[in-house]
Amino acid sequence: MFDTVRNVYCVGRNYKAHAEELGNELPKEPLLFTKPTHALVPMDGRTVRLPGSQGAVHYEAELVIHIGRAYEAGLSADQLVDKMALGIDFTLRDVQSVIKDKGLPWLPAKGFLHSAPLGGWLEFPGSGGLTGRDFTLSKNGREVQRGNASRMIFDIQTIIDYCARHYGLGAGDVIFTGTPEGVGPVSTGDYFELHWGDEPAGTCVLELA
Repeated sequence: MFDTVRNVYCVGRNYKAHAEELGNELPKEPLLFTKPTHALVPMDGRTVRLPGSQGAVHYEAELVIHIGRAYEAGLSADQLVDKMALGIDFTLRDVQSVIKDKGLPWLPAKGFLHSAPLGGWLEFPGSGGLTGRDFTLSKNGREVQRGNASRMIFDIQTIIDYCARHYGLGAGDVIFTGTPEGVGPVSTGDYFELHWGDEPAGTCVLELA
């Protein structure tokens, strides 16, 4: 599933309510970080093992786009994105708090092994069609997050253009586009389900070790 993925870009603080729930300032331009491809793991019902000895681990459900061709200035998101998925950006929240205070890179808090479970690929409905459905995350049968692309601070086109201009963007790159409010801690045995509207989009069980 991930054999052709080249780079994993992620957008931080792209939903106003999420930035506010963590007490963060709203960004004036897209806040990008990366995860290693080793962070990716299929969200296909399997057990996902995460570190459990470095403080709290938080879930962050996200809409993820896949770039299908080399970026050229002037190309629209609809011309560049060939498919999408839903995923979870797992975060070592205590680690993140420490490194943010020290002004250090986010890699230790965001890029650890299996920190980016990704559901199966879905048809991309076009940038306009993204707002036609909510995406949701349920934890142990209870909905904990609900997002919609219409509530993003920076839309898909802005994210794509910014990413390409500053870091490069090509076929096989994926972008986690940000998480809505409702993030929270996880425990061993937690069962997570992602939905795109009413359509199942990925499940996993967590093990903290």
